[in-house]
Order: sequence, then structure tokens, then C-alpha cells
Amino acid sequence: MMRSLYSGVSGLKVHQTKMDVIGHNISNVNTIGFKSGQVNFSDILYQTTANASGPNAQSNTAGTNARQIGLGASVASITNTVTVSGGTQRTDNALDLMIEGDQLFIVNNGVQNYFTKAGAFTVDAAGVLCNNSGCKVMGWQVDPNDPTKCVQDTVSELRVRSPETNFVEPEATTDVYFSGNIDYKDTQLQSETGKTSTISFYDSLGQSYMAIVELRPQEVSGVKSEDTYQVYISDVLDSTGNSIFANPPADPSKPITDTNCYTEKQGWSVEFGGVKDNTGKINYPAAGQGTFGTKNSPDEFKKDGKVDLKMDTGISLKFDKATGKFIGVGDGNEKSVYFNIKTNDDNTSPFKDIKCDFSTMTMYASSGSSSFSCQRGNLENGAGAGKPKGSMTGIAVDTSGRIYGSYDNGDKKLLCQIAVARFANPAGLEAVGNSLFIDTMNSEKFDGRGEDISAHGGKMTAGVLEMSNVDLSTEFTSIITTQRGFQANSRVITTSDTMLEELINLKR
Repeated sequence: MMRSLYSGVSGLKVHQTKMDVIGHNISNVNTIGFKSGQVNFSDILYQTTANASGPNAQSNTAGTNARQIGLGASVASITNTVTVSGGTQRTDNALDLMIEGDQLFIVNNGVQNYFTKAGAFTVDAAGVLCNNSGCKVMGWQVDPNDPTKCVQDTVSELRVRSPETNFVEPEATTDVYFSGNIDYKDTQLQSETGKTSTISFYDSLGQSYMAIVELRPQEVSGVKSEDTYQVYISDVLDSTGNSIFANPPADPSKPITDTNCYTEKQGWSVEFGGVKDNTGKINYPAAGQGTFGTKNSPDEFKKDGKVDLKMDTGISLKFDKATGKFIGVGDGNEKSVYFNIKTNDDNTSPFKDIKCDFSTMTMYASSGSSSFSCQRGNLENGAGAGKPKGSMTGIAVDTSGRIYGSYDNGDKKLLCQIAVARFANPAGLEAVGNSLFIDTMNSEKFDGRGEDISAHGGKMTAGVLEMSNVDLSTEFTSIITTQRGFQANSRVITTSDTMLEELINLKR
């Protein structure tokens, strides 16, 4: 009689525990990255009133089963459904991340590592990626020998904003290419300046410049060629549109006078038409070296500051008149030449040699009109275009967890990579609140390095978060069965009490 009372009590306790877990699940139905709990029961100790016996041939009796009376129920396990994914919540925040797979983010509170599916991250005042609980997101740093990769070593905090990452250094232009088509019947080619184009380039400080290029037919004894053209550089302008070979007036706000006028900037010249020798040295021909001059006279130059680089001859571009294809520069078959600016002190000059590629030029008929233009970068992949200094404008995370900085000069730079953890038994992780877990002996201990999320087919999605995996329909159904189980166990207690009451009343 007393056994049924205590069995009922144990039933009440386990159903109350299950109700506690269900309540916790439902209360976190909208908690980002929350993993619901699941309760499993088991029966407990049995009292054996008779042991089992086997058949007895001598007495010709059959075997009998053991007679056992159970003593109630207990909680066998409360497991977290870590491997069950929740829904997707779109946020459009670049640092809100969702893992598609069974891996977890690694975060650290300064004492130990935790693991979570909640990917709502932000950047603190020190520029470190962290979550809303103040834990730092862990991952790998950029390889100093290869800035396009990260070293998969022991995880460390990810600093996405720092003096080193807030900007990218400028790069000098080293490659440009010319494109276009020359029709020798183009009347504009016969003018004094011919066709005009520009070479836009940067020096190693990120300052922008523009070289004025003139193209016109080569002239020999007064006869203009139909298949050979001369390319000249007539001036180089800075970002303000002023010639770099002229000093502006002392006071530009005042009228130009004999004492307040443009003056020659001594020691600057242009080299054009250089070719590399077998040792890699660039040799510039004397004909391609330009020095400072004026369009009219020194006195007129002082008034208007117009510059004309005086070159003995331009660089010759030769075409095959029969096919219209470009042959080469000068007397050889070189498809490109180099251009440079010389200053007073070449040891500290910010200008680099620029390779000028003419290989795509053609000389086809085009109704008497010609085109002639120049683009920065080489023909194959645009490398060598140069760029100014860039300031960070944003951060983006790709599907592999690599974090890139975007800069206002169009550049993109790898900053670091988010590492993830993967466990043999994710259900063995211990929940510690704030949607965080710690590793245990039964989950597999974290190795301190983590792994690339793509190593096992997972990926990260930016701009979305993983919602709670609580299924309300399942939870409400569990509420019904739990309430009925609790009610039935209470009836066992009340019925056992009634039977005890009847027993006591036997003496009356």
C-alpha cells in the first residue's frame, strides 16, 4: 500500500520536472540561438517478491517468472537539441551570422571558451568582434606572408578595426594600356596636335596625375606617313589641373604680373619609350626624354603657365598597312614601352616606371574617324593600376567566415576569419545560459584550434540569425500529456489514501 503512494509521488516529481523544462522552452521561444530541452523518464528500482524458476523435469513442473513490484519513475535525461536548427530571421545586419551546419561559434569571456549558435555580433570600442554578452568572438589572424589567407592556429580574438585596418596604403601605377583604332584618313590626325588622350596614374604616395598624350602621323621631309605614328607627352597635370612643371604665382588670388606669375620648376623632366634589357633594367632613348619648355615664349609662359615638353621625336607606333595590325614600337617588335617622371632627387622620387602597352591598337578603316584612349592596369587582370589611400567604409563576412574590410578606393582587404567548433556529441554540451554552452567529457573537449566551417560542408550566412528551435505545437502537446500524467499520479495517491483509510476503519 505504501509503495503506491511513493510511486505516485515520484510520478508527480518527474512530471513537474518535465513541466519545468517545457516552461523554460516556451519562455525562450523567441530567444536567438536557443536550443530546447527534452526530458526522458525511466522506471526505477524494483522489489522482487519471488525469483524466476526454470522447468523441472523430475517434478514435471513448468518454470515461473519473477514477481517484481516497481517503485516509480525518475528523470533519465534532460538533453539539449543542439543539432536541431531553428528558423531564419532576416536582419540585414552584416555582422549577424547564421551557421548552416552542426558547428558552433567560439566565444571567450576572458577566462574560458564558450560555444553558441547565437550569431548576433557587434564591434566594441576596441574594434574587437563580440556578442551581446561581452564575449569576444574567436578565430584566426591573417598570414603575414600571404595576406589573402589566414593561419589556422590557436584561436584568438578578432580585431576588425584597428589603426592597421582602418585604411589601406596607396600604390603607384605600374601598368597602363592603350586601345583604339587609327584611320589614316582622319583629318584630325593632320592637325598640329593630332588625336589627344591622357594617362591617368598614381604615385607611391597616392597622389593622382594625368599625362597629356598626343598622337599624330610621323612626318619625313614634309610627307606624313600613313602607317607610322608619333606619340608625344606634352604635359603632366596634378589633381588640381596644374602642370607639375610649373610653379604657380606667389599669390594666385592677385592678377598675373611680371612679378606675380608662373615660373619654371627646375629639375623635372619626362622619360618616355624605355625598354627593358636582358638584366631587367629599363633604358630610355634620348629621343624620348622631354625637358621643360613653353608653347610660345618664356614671357608668355609666365602669364599663362602653359607647358610644352620638348622631345626630339615622339615614340613611333608602326602598323601593317596591309592588315591594319599593330607591329611594334620604333624599329623593333616591342608592344609596350615605359614612361617615367624624373625629379631633382630620383632617390626619393614617388614616381614609378609605368609600362604602356599598345598591343591592342589597330589601323582599320572607320569612316575617317579615329579613337585613342588609355586605361590603368594591365590587359590580363587589371593589376598595376595603382590606387590612392583608402579609408574603411564597411565590413563583410563571406560564407567561409572570412571578414573583409571595404575601402573607399574600391579595395577589399582580408582582416581575419571566424573559426567554428565541431563536437562528436553536441548533445553532451552543458548549457550555462545566454545561449552559451561549455564542453564536457561526454561532448569531446575543444582542441583550442577550431576548424574552417567549410571543412565539413557548413557555411555562414550574413544578415540573418538562427531563431530558437522551440516547436510550440510539440510543446503544447507535451503540456497536455504532462498535465494528464501529473493528474493520474495524483489520483494514485488519493486512491491509495482512500484504501489506507478503509484499512484503518476495519477496527470500528
